[in-house]
Amino acid sequence: MSVSEFRYCPRCATALELITQAEDGGDKQRLRCPACDFTHWNNPTPVLAAIVEVDGRILLARNAAWSGRMFGLITGFMEAGESPEEGIRREIAEETALDVTELTLVGVHDFQRMNQVIVTYHAVAHGEVKLSPELAEYKLMAPATIRCWRAGTGFALADWLRGQGFEPVFMEDLPRPTDPLP
Repeated sequence: MSVSEFRYCPRCATALELITQAEDGGDKQRLRCPACDFTHWNNPTPVLAAIVEVDGRILLARNAAWSGRMFGLITGFMEAGESPEEGIRREIAEETALDVTELTLVGVHDFQRMNQVIVTYHAVAHGEVKLSPELAEYKLMAPATIRCWRAGTGFALADWLRGQGFEPVFMEDLPRPTDPLP
């Protein structure tokens, strides 16, 4: 739930207000309840992501809810009671039916537009790809041919590519078909 959707106190149902209060580090404006002093902290949500490698190629998938033909990493929310490693193994199995045999942390990136912190792993996986209904299609790409995006998991993918000896190319840096060639 975003800040704009969080309107009432979960304790007493009073409308929340943007109220400035002294906190560690100075004054901070947050949604607070003027009746019972509840504070909506609006902390980022942890999201798990995987750069899934199958037979030396990287699996990119298109979410069924996305318009257009954008492909991305396998992602999902961590569930209560599981570690990040358990969570990303579960997400990969649920969304692709692949079995993860190796898992390595790539990094942690902020995704402030969505108020998320993304924990990304490189996963070596085996098996036959069978997509869940959540995903519309997938493609397997050689790492050198992947184009990154300048948001969320795109930065994690770029970091991983650098670690593999490839200088990442970002989609936004490529000439569009209507742009004159240099």
